[in-house]
Order: sequence, then C-alpha cells, then structure tokens
Amino acid sequence: MSQKEWFASWFDSPYYHLLYQHRDDNEAKQFIGHLIEVLHLPQGVKVLDLACGKGRHSITLAQMGYNVTGADLAANSIASAEQTSAALPLDELRFLVHDMRQPIPGATFKAVFNLFTSFGYFDTLQENQAVCAAIAQMLEPNGLLIIDFLNANKVISNLVKEDTVQRNDVSFSIERWHDDTHIYKKIKISDLDNNAEIGTFVERVQALRLADFQALLANHFDVVSSYGSYDLAPFDAASSDRLILIAKKKA
Repeated sequence: MSQKEWFASWFDSPYYHLLYQHRDDNEAKQFIGHLIEVLHLPQGVKVLDLACGKGRHSITLAQMGYNVTGADLAANSIASAEQTSAALPLDELRFLVHDMRQPIPGATFKAVFNLFTSFGYFDTLQENQAVCAAIAQMLEPNGLLIIDFLNANKVISNLVKEDTVQRNDVSFSIERWHDDTHIYKKIKISDLDNNAEIGTFVERVQALRLADFQALLANHFDVVSSYGSYDLAPFDAASSDRLILIAKKKA
C-alpha cells in the first residue's frame, strides 16, 4: 500500500472523527434493523462489516445475535471500536486492521456489509475489482453483499460548493467540486484558539452510479435489490439520498 493514498491518513486522523462526530447511531441501528428484515439472515451466522470505521454497525449486528468481524484499514478506528466493544457483553465480535482489497486469510462469511459510502476511494477500477473479488472469495455459496453508497446523481446536482463547520476550537473550511469520474471535498483545518492552520485533506470518491455497480459486480454477483434510503424506500436516480444494493454471490 502506498503511503500517498489519501484515505489511509485522513480516515485515521482524529480530525476526521471530529468533523463527522454528528453521525447518527440511532439511524444506523434502524438501518441495520431494516436490512435484517429483508435479508432473512439466521442469527449466529458469520458476517463481515468491511470498512467498519469505529464499529457502530458491527456492534449493532453483534447485539442482534450475529457472529461479527469488523475490518478497517484505519488502526485508530479499530482501536476505538475495540475499546467501545470491550465494555459490552458481546462474545461474538472481533475487530482487525485490514485492507479491503485483499481477502482475510481463512475467513468465510454468510454476508458482507460495506456501509456508509466505504467504497470507491481507490485510484483505479482494477482496485474496485480486487475488492469485489476479495469479497466473493470470503463469501459462502449464495452469500450476500450489501453496499450502502451515496447517490452520485443527487449529490452532484445539490453540491454545496463551500461551507464552514466549527467543532469546539477547530474550524473546517470545506470546498466541494466534481468532474466526470469523482466527487471531491477539500477540507482545510484550523486551530481557532491559536489562529493556526493544522492541515489540509482532500477526500475523493468515485461517482459510481447504479449501472457502474451492476457492471462492476457482474463477474461475481447478481444484484437482487436496490433501495434509495435507510428505511429501504425504492431507489430513484434523481431524488434518492442513498444507493443501497443487495447482491448474491453467483453459484
């Protein structure tokens, strides 16, 4: 893995978690609940939360009775997930630092969850394909892949070009733009107390649409369902907030 990959440093930064501290745990729990209703996964089966961050979805899945592995490239996020889960009575939950472009050696799962736009950060389509191949290798026959991604059409049509977010004594000045292939967010971080610049990060996510995912998954999966919100409303390319896909591993 190249040290130049932006996500490896940004997602492991305390400022990343400070900026996005507003994430709604109750919304996450409700979303997982809706998914389980349509997936019909028996309790006790092994599932993988791939790119799990600080583990909020992993913990919810474990609390619902599943044998959960949470994996993420960001070591600080995994450390935080382990600290949180250690205070809970959850025996069937573990976390590990892992690059999603590779399979976890010897691991198999009934379902793999990739949630909250945790896809499309790489430089090449070949790396996307490596992720899909790794997931397929880890899934049992007829196993399920669940992807929760942004709706690129709506994001681009409603893009806020500039804004500022303040968290205590830290200011985040944000610029957004897009091109034919990516959506970008430049984040300039400043210490307000000392009137000093802390640093600048640029997020970059591929502007993948439904057809892109269908083509990307075609070698290993059949897409069986698509939804447009966390309450699993039907997907509409123009108006949906999310693009949520359920795919089954090909026989």
